[in-house]
Amino acid sequence: MEFHETTLANGLTVIAELNSTAQSVAAGVFVRTGSRDETEDVSGVSHFLEHMAFKGNEVHTADDINRIFDELGANYNASTSEEVTQFYAAILPEYLPTALEMLSALLYPSLRTDDFDMEKKVILEEIGMYDDQPTFTVYEQAMQAHFPTHPLGRKILGTTQSVSDLTADAMRQYHTDHYRTGNMVLAIAGRADWDQVCELVQTYCGEFPAGRTDRDTSRPAVGAQTQVLERPASLQQHIMQLAPAPAADHPLRYAADLLGVIVGDHSSSRLYWELVDPGHAESADLGYNDYDGTGTWLTYLGCPPDSVARNLERIHAVYEQVNREGVTGTELEQAQNRVASSIVLRSERPMGRLGALGSNWVYLGRYRSVDDDLETVQGITVDDISELLAEYPLAAASTAAVGPLASL
Repeated sequence: MEFHETTLANGLTVIAELNSTAQSVAAGVFVRTGSRDETEDVSGVSHFLEHMAFKGNEVHTADDINRIFDELGANYNASTSEEVTQFYAAILPEYLPTALEMLSALLYPSLRTDDFDMEKKVILEEIGMYDDQPTFTVYEQAMQAHFPTHPLGRKILGTTQSVSDLTADAMRQYHTDHYRTGNMVLAIAGRADWDQVCELVQTYCGEFPAGRTDRDTSRPAVGAQTQVLERPASLQQHIMQLAPAPAADHPLRYAADLLGVIVGDHSSSRLYWELVDPGHAESADLGYNDYDGTGTWLTYLGCPPDSVARNLERIHAVYEQVNREGVTGTELEQAQNRVASSIVLRSERPMGRLGALGSNWVYLGRYRSVDDDLETVQGITVDDISELLAEYPLAAASTAAVGPLASL
């Protein structure tokens, strides 16, 4: 593996982890913008822009973009989260020039009013579709309960009202403000020639507008609220609880990943053996989510309504024991093996490495190799887990529920 980094005159950071033995190459642009960077009046605009990216620019029509990617045999798409919008393509190495040209077209579409009006209908249908999915809805409710006064609590898709009220001019202004080189990193993983990469990026991205949008990354206060959305027709009750956890740049974030595996992985974890294997619940998971300046422990419970109270007691009993006694060396070793295997297996595909490259640069501003990650994971001790729990104990500060129950 060879790592390279350069910065264009316009401020665009370009990074690459090149592997001459790989049979493919992946390219992606990570834009540091998402629902947390929006205001209430443009809620959902980041995700809307992701859709608009595929509507074409002055050179390529929407049909051109999709047709050309398809002709390359590319695995291509885009996604939007609370903090990052990313555009990516995995292709055979000989098609990298065309793929970079198409990615540059995605970043600066024409944003025509006719396209905007048409896509707004698609977005509203998408909001309605996700509203019918209880696990998605309960996540949105939980984030609102936990971050009621912070933009992390805003819905990634926006609301029916905010998207309906959004104007094309407001979208164009948001794009102008946020799609600047200081908010971007372009990453390459797999088989490519670095000198060619630099030439291509200069050709297709050298005129991108410079600048950066600030983001407040101070730790937000949490709401510690409970939100219950009653759906009498639902057969299952879906519960989600959040509590504070390390931020993305915290030195114990890897310990948090391991603790999530030990306590709440979907198999062979403490919650699995306590709730799922005996048949008390269909799902009982603990996950760790990291953000700029904060993080969350996310507990999810899915079970029959009449089992909710007892299952929540079981979960919190597990948490109390872990907070009090920590974890065993055997549990930690098994979690390390599972996480290490995941890191290695993902790294064997350039597309798998692309996400790690981009997210590490966005949140940490530096490169981490596969060996770096493995060394960090294997170096975590039981004492590190105890230190983590002392600062961020497993808990349920905020709660959301979707299902037949009117209250918890």
